[in-house]
Amino acid sequence: MFPLLIFVIVLLLTSCTHPKQSKVNLPPPPTIGNEPGTEIGQQPRATKPEAEERGEDKEAISLPTEAKPIYTETGIASWYGPPYHNRRGSNGEVYNMNALTAAHRTIPLGSICRVTNLKTGNSTVVRITDRGPFVKGRIVDLSLAAAKQVDVWKPGLAPVKVEVLKAPSPLETGGRWAVEIGAFDNSKAAGKLADHLTRRYHSAHVLKFASPTGAWWVRVRVLDDDKQRAEELARATETSEGAVFLVRLD
Repeated sequence: MFPLLIFVIVLLLTSCTHPKQSKVNLPPPPTIGNEPGTEIGQQPRATKPEAEERGEDKEAISLPTEAKPIYTETGIASWYGPPYHNRRGSNGEVYNMNALTAAHRTIPLGSICRVTNLKTGNSTVVRITDRGPFVKGRIVDLSLAAAKQVDVWKPGLAPVKVEVLKAPSPLETGGRWAVEIGAFDNSKAAGKLADHLTRRYHSAHVLKFASPTGAWWVRVRVLDDDKQRAEELARATETSEGAVFLVRLD
């Protein structure tokens, strides 16, 4: 009996000194945080607004290789940047001088055009987003990015060929037309002409406004925005200050 008791005590002591270990599922170690598409230690890619500030928003406009011009015009190109940068353009978008865009007085907004420097042969494809240039003798105002691509930026002016490759609406028919007159050095001169045109054309809507450069302009929207009426008004309007331009609003 006594030997049996000793054996039981020894067995219990042995069990206490070697406890059975249970299996524990530990969570994996944390990964090093980085944005998809970037190497560890690299800076994340710039967001679009940051890229635009550095002049990197020069995305090419895709067109079929077989695209042919539906309208061609030659003349002098200029370019515009500040103080128009970040201001709303004629198509409702905020103008970004670092995007490939241009201003034209009569080509439909949203049209895709190829602009070629006739001296250097360099060309670029732009989208028409604004109206202008409102200077006699010029046919297109390029964004800063487009001007750099066709060698207009440094000289300021250059002879170019403008080819419309794609347009959202017909070029020869339809459209909403107006007459723009200016620029005037002061509000009084612009107001005087606006009052005269209001009395003369009762069915027209006459608007006086200031441009970002501080000059004053007068815009006349004829009845139904009709092109023929706008052309007649442009021919009949004379001003000792500024010039008269036919403008397509859409």
